[in-house]
Amino acid sequence: MAENKTKATDHDVTAFLEAVEHPVRRADGLVLDAMFRQITGWTPRMWGPTIVGYGSYDYVYDSGRSGTSLATGFSPRKAALSLYIMPGYQDYSDIRDRLGKHKIGKACLYINKLADVDLSVVEELVRRGVDDLGKKYPVTGS
Repeated sequence: MAENKTKATDHDVTAFLEAVEHPVRRADGLVLDAMFRQITGWTPRMWGPTIVGYGSYDYVYDSGRSGTSLATGFSPRKAALSLYIMPGYQDYSDIRDRLGKHKIGKACLYINKLADVDLSVVEELVRRGVDDLGKKYPVTGS
């Protein structure tokens, strides 16, 4: 069975965020970091080279695949801010309808810039995602 490619590292989160080239993406990343810290109460860790993650959980899928993943987090990617909310956004349309301009993937929310969305709704999504994940898997923070 294949091993997860994205794992927690000891790289410095603040150094990563401050090194983001695009000034808006860098500023938005610093805002998100403060928001995620406040919401979760957890100290972030880098997951792979570009994901800032908060908390973690161990999972086992019906297929037998197992591993450890971040509980929630984000990445200030060049194309958009990617927010990771496990187990995904499929049941959160009631919240997303109030968010503002965004796109979704299976467990990612893509935002061009924070000015395009309502930050209180982002906070609500992060809280709901962590709460829902905790109902399915034990979630630990640091």
